[in-house]
Amino acid sequence: MSSATVHTTPVPSVSSADKSKPIFPLMIANDGFSEVGEEKEASATCFCGNVQLSFPTVGPGFRGGFLCHCTDCRTVTASMFATNFTVALSHIKYIRGQSSLKEYGQATTIASGNRMTNSFCSNCGTLMMRVSSGSPHLAFLRVGTVDDFALHETRLKPKIELFAKDRVGWLAPIDGCQQASTQTKL
Repeated sequence: MSSATVHTTPVPSVSSADKSKPIFPLMIANDGFSEVGEEKEASATCFCGNVQLSFPTVGPGFRGGFLCHCTDCRTVTASMFATNFTVALSHIKYIRGQSSLKEYGQATTIASGNRMTNSFCSNCGTLMMRVSSGSPHLAFLRVGTVDDFALHETRLKPKIELFAKDRVGWLAPIDGCQQASTQTKL
């Protein structure tokens, strides 16, 4: 991790910052990173800083970003949609706090009928990832946990909107995003 960019000073405005460089806003945990070396890894940290993991941003372990409007994602995020990205579970590395993760799983509200297991920080409640029994080798991580905000608008930008038929009327489709009315293979 010698070529990593480490958070040092908060950026005054994320929206006006140079997205070609890492952006680390003011956070409780200030040790997030965005790897610029060959491995192209970045960190994701819960709100309180107890849980931190790393994931690939390119290559075979990284599958890309998506936005989901399903009712389950709405409820679990307490928002109108979830902004996610998919990573092979085998490519996730825990930096700290794996033992602080609690899991909750159920299949009742999942359109596919697959069991969806949520892993969240037992201290602050941040949802770090979800894993479906239908694709147990993949993890669906939350873009909002990624420490480098520049990645939110670059490599992690959604390529597809799932359950677009359930999008709220006041929210427009994302320009350039494929629209899927239900779940699709990611």
